[in-house]
Amino acid sequence: MIKATGRYFCEFLQCVDNIHMQMRFTYPKMKSPSMYITHVDPHGVVLIYRSTRQGFTQYFMGQLFQIAKDLYETTLDIRVLESSNNNPGSRNVMVKFRIDFDNRDYIAKTRRMNAPNSRKELSPVPCNLLLELFPFGVVINEKMRIIGVGEKLLQSWGGSSSILNTHVDEIFKLRRPKGISFTWRNVNYLHSVMFELELVRSNEIINVENVIDKPRNTQLDRKGSQGGRSILLKGQMRYIHDIKAIVFLCSPLINSLEELPSMGLYLNDLNPHGMSREMVLAGWQHCERLEMMFERAEQRSEELEMSYKLLDQWKNKSDELLYSMIPQTVADRLRAGSNPMSTCESFESITVLFCELCDFNYSTIEGVMDIVSSMNAVFSLFDSLMDKFNVYKVETVGRVYMAASGAPDRTKHHARNIADVSLQLINRVRFLKLPSGLDIQIRIGIHSGPAVAGIVGLKVPRYCFFGDTVNTASRMQTTGIPGKIHISPDTRALLPSDLYHIEPRGTLWVKGKGNMETYFLNEKQESRISENKNQSSILT
Repeated sequence: MIKATGRYFCEFLQCVDNIHMQMRFTYPKMKSPSMYITHVDPHGVVLIYRSTRQGFTQYFMGQLFQIAKDLYETTLDIRVLESSNNNPGSRNVMVKFRIDFDNRDYIAKTRRMNAPNSRKELSPVPCNLLLELFPFGVVINEKMRIIGVGEKLLQSWGGSSSILNTHVDEIFKLRRPKGISFTWRNVNYLHSVMFELELVRSNEIINVENVIDKPRNTQLDRKGSQGGRSILLKGQMRYIHDIKAIVFLCSPLINSLEELPSMGLYLNDLNPHGMSREMVLAGWQHCERLEMMFERAEQRSEELEMSYKLLDQWKNKSDELLYSMIPQTVADRLRAGSNPMSTCESFESITVLFCELCDFNYSTIEGVMDIVSSMNAVFSLFDSLMDKFNVYKVETVGRVYMAASGAPDRTKHHARNIADVSLQLINRVRFLKLPSGLDIQIRIGIHSGPAVAGIVGLKVPRYCFFGDTVNTASRMQTTGIPGKIHISPDTRALLPSDLYHIEPRGTLWVKGKGNMETYFLNEKQESRISENKNQSSILT
């Protein structure tokens, strides 16, 4: 195949992209590079090599050496003039080579072909006649704007003259050669490579209401007829020196007669010369159409894979949001199909905590955003501690934070969990720097006892607690002192005296409870030093 591409090594270099085009179905996963010649002289060429894979530059040079030696009996001297594959973060490789070899025979042949005496000069051919021979042809100027189109292409577009003086990227999508931008310079360099363009359909749509009002015509109106399928055009780019423009001499790629109506084409629309009509009648299949279908299926597969990844991400986010409203164990039961009423349970003994922000009057903070950011900083600190001590955050109402332990996950250490997290809250708030610059304190109240908990609400479900234990814990908080942890006698009875330093407060009248002997929880005996170390490490 390589030897059959041309008589000279220079011709082989010009046709490498065409070879890759023919090999793409034999090796469907091959990511072929692109290369083109920018300069030719008797002593060699300047070659541009582009690839989406790094690390193959030396391998490519070795291939050129071997092909030139074995097939063309030519020795090469290859130098790298410029390389951009070392750019950080770059995925594409671009190398500019200077390839020195004996290229005199190719230059002599080119000069003979271009010599005035070697061929008979013909009369100039009007551009309109050229476009009649190639009814799907396109004329492009140096600004990459369309200055002329064939009649059949204009009909396929929709019969509008707006296609003229339009940038070529707005009308066509470059399918081949791959990996290059559709620019004047690249088209000139790749004049020997086959181009494939996909026609981007016009947005002009026939007004259906107007058509209904008109009487039906049994004959199809060819003018402006256009189907729903895209049209692939394959051909060669030729530079016309007289008009300083490039003419795309092409033909549409059609597999069978059945495809013609879907494209808005007819058999006599095809070029009268060549094999276009014969191939359609014979039903010969174009690999380009199959490849386009394969690429679109592959693109949809990638989009589907990306959609699955996004689905997993959003599922994780929804799980996090759900677990912030409902405990994970309860949420998993609901997902398994359990009735929401089945989540309502009675707990023999739990411990409830209420914490209020003190010295946090809204009038002392200038901006509304300072209020929000300050409260968010405090409550975010609280949230980060809950899971560490097996404590469930129930809700926040204004400046009050509510948490519980022992439900929905039962544990006999619920009082110790609440006590430990309360001590951490008191110590952390002392060193917390708020955006508003205020120094605040917190007031904590704790009570232990029986309670009922379950899911409440349908639109915004919450896991709520009910019972006298909740009310008593709230009373402990409202009757407490800023900077102190106020606990009830029931909680005091559940805390080991050898682990916690508990100070009696005395008899206190509590609304709804009467006189109660309450206590202050000051510290945990065995962990004073370790807690101070934890405070300093978190602040740093």
